[in-house]
Amino acid sequence: MRNALRRPRRLTAGLVAAAALTSLVAAPPVLPARAETPPPEDPNLTQTLAPGQPVREGQHVLQAGHVDLGPKYDGGHWRLLVHDDAARADAGATSVWRHPEETVLRVLDRARLTVPDDPAYEFLGTEPGSSVWVVPQTQNTTVVWLGWNTQDPEVMKTIDRGVTLSLDGVQGPGTVTVYLQSGSFGEPQVLWDSRRAEVQPIWVDVNTHTHANWVFTAPGVYLLRLTATADLIDGGTAGDTQLIRFAVGSDTPAADALTAVWTGPGAQVSGPAATAAAEPPPPSAQDPAVPVLIGVIVLVALGLVAGVVVAAIHGTRIRRRALTARSGPTGDSGNPA
Repeated sequence: MRNALRRPRRLTAGLVAAAALTSLVAAPPVLPARAETPPPEDPNLTQTLAPGQPVREGQHVLQAGHVDLGPKYDGGHWRLLVHDDAARADAGATSVWRHPEETVLRVLDRARLTVPDDPAYEFLGTEPGSSVWVVPQTQNTTVVWLGWNTQDPEVMKTIDRGVTLSLDGVQGPGTVTVYLQSGSFGEPQVLWDSRRAEVQPIWVDVNTHTHANWVFTAPGVYLLRLTATADLIDGGTAGDTQLIRFAVGSDTPAADALTAVWTGPGAQVSGPAATAAAEPPPPSAQDPAVPVLIGVIVLVALGLVAGVVVAAIHGTRIRRRALTARSGPTGDSGNPA
């Protein structure tokens, strides 16, 4: 698997023509068939990340432009973060890293395509002619362009060879498929498929920048749980798990993706949302029936205590009467009268 995934730096999408048509025609375009000749190398995949790029706090929605997922040291801690490469589109902007729990990747309807009647796309699991929402492998400036990188300078100094990036699970109204397609190899190379229950790891070499096709079969909110792990040069290990939040379709509010809660199985997701979910609710948020139940238990307990006391007193009176009867008036014989 590792050797197969070392090629993505030279891969470009078979979706270029279809993505470009989205802004020219009203009807959803058709995903193109496999490229017959190798496309030229995508110059947009050549990049170097400057050291010291800040981690920006606060909620943010990304619906166009270049975005990567990748490991970074945040305050000395290994984190899987979102790299918002704003400076690529605007020289006056600053490229920053963002926390996944505060970031929504919005896939608008202009990213909607139609599945072709081509056996090469049967792996999508959808009928020909149906609509899908596609984040393309080759950049279309009108939609978000999502990939991943292992190019943070501090990360490159500390990790040994590369990073394992795993899809742990998907939560959403449809299926999600992530794949690479190259004209030199033809067949789509599926990396992740939400219909598979097991963890799906891929290997990413150090200093790698890759983009792929992300296909969503229905509009709505999707949570993708990803884990980035690595062996370190000093002999240690590093890892982090995060929820990547998508709002697919123009009618899907980004706010819904921000507030969505992971309900699937697996390890806890790091970040403030996971910490809050793991903590018990404050007393004011507890079920109002709890105080009533406690009151009933107290009343029952008091009733039992009172019953024991009354029984004890009644028993004492009976014993006293019995003693009095035995020590009462007697005949000459000394027997009770």
